[in-house]
Amino acid sequence: MKQKKPKLVQQTPLPGLSTSDIPIVAIIGRPNVGKSTFFNRVLGRRSAIVDDMHGVTRDRLMAECTYQGRRFQLVDTGGLDITSSEGMASLIRSQSQAAVSEANILVVIMDGRAGLNPLDEEIAALLRDVNKPTFYAINKIDTPKADPLLADFYQLGKDQLFPISAEHGTGVDDLLEAFLPLLPLEPDDEEPLIYPRVAVVGRPNVGKSTLVNMMFGEERVVVSDVPGTTRDPVDTHIEFQGHPLILTDTAGIRRRGRIEPGIEGYSLGRTLKALGRSDIAILILDGVEGATEQDTKIAGLILKQGRGCIILVNKWDLRKDVPTALATYSKELHRRFPFFEFVPKIYGSALERTILDSIFPKIESVMEAFSYRVPTGRLNQFLQKALEDNPLPSKRRTPIKSIFITQVAIKPPTFALFVGRGVEVPTTYLRFLENRLREMFGFQGTPIRILVRQKR
Repeated sequence: MKQKKPKLVQQTPLPGLSTSDIPIVAIIGRPNVGKSTFFNRVLGRRSAIVDDMHGVTRDRLMAECTYQGRRFQLVDTGGLDITSSEGMASLIRSQSQAAVSEANILVVIMDGRAGLNPLDEEIAALLRDVNKPTFYAINKIDTPKADPLLADFYQLGKDQLFPISAEHGTGVDDLLEAFLPLLPLEPDDEEPLIYPRVAVVGRPNVGKSTLVNMMFGEERVVVSDVPGTTRDPVDTHIEFQGHPLILTDTAGIRRRGRIEPGIEGYSLGRTLKALGRSDIAILILDGVEGATEQDTKIAGLILKQGRGCIILVNKWDLRKDVPTALATYSKELHRRFPFFEFVPKIYGSALERTILDSIFPKIESVMEAFSYRVPTGRLNQFLQKALEDNPLPSKRRTPIKSIFITQVAIKPPTFALFVGRGVEVPTTYLRFLENRLREMFGFQGTPIRILVRQKR
């Protein structure tokens, strides 16, 4: 049976949505039907991990998309298994059901090659009571010869099915155009908003997802005692006291020798990319186990990427009654992270809401320092005072005065120090200037880069 090309029906935008709202389009379906492949296809990049193994996607992955001048939030979900009631499958089901509840539009993906599955029928029956626009896409229909595979799915009683190939892009535009009229148009003069991005990083099972859920105020991501529960970096829009930001929960970073090839390797790559595109990293340490060598390596990755940082010592509720615990742990942090003396430290528990009163103000102050630009005039006044207090060493033993400094970038703050030909600036002197910059201008929680350039 040949499927007709869907017509662009003139429909009114979704009720209750203004042009300033971003509609949510949720992708749902049973495991391994191609939801993440479709998500990546619409997004235009490989954002969700794709693998033949069931249950790869566990959390709700969200990404902002624009199609023909209309903006929407696309949500990828874990495979929906209505019959599951235990373990990880049950947690994934809860996340998928939450996505259905939040969404304005639903896209149900089914596997055309596998045919109609009893689980597909149960999902369709479940959605009959959901009063939201729902579009059924039959995936893996790669060629016109595969059109007869659609016949099986008409048993669902749907007037229109959308044959697509998420892998090759066939039919995807037809599906997007079908729900395009439901999306509000964006004003032409509206500039895209840029939100601060905060990545939550650390070893497996230190409480990253627990903190994200606490900050969001609900079970936004799957939390389990099983290490490696989080696989994809999960971006979540959040607002605290009028300050919006994008929060990213990442997969735990294990020692290189313990990383298994395949999905875990992909997860690590995605975590490092998420860290690189973030402004600030919240590095979570285990307050009971203490800081480890792997924690030091993760901190080194944050510093190498030039990200702002906040250290949260989690599970501190289990140690706060020990009189010497704080002094001992602080000494351990000083030993493990001598290069992170400028990073603020928070001791608390991701299970207690009081932790938010410490974290959000720190995010705001570190972001301000991360984006701060010092006027050139003030910088050179600062430099002259620093040279008076500690002259730059010279081979000729004469004071070097022909020096100029300017800030060339933010995020992180980056300075260019211009010196005369033949003048060498030792690393120890650059460290002295960095410490003086922090004393003078703050820069709490953010790395500082000083580049030495010769004057022309």
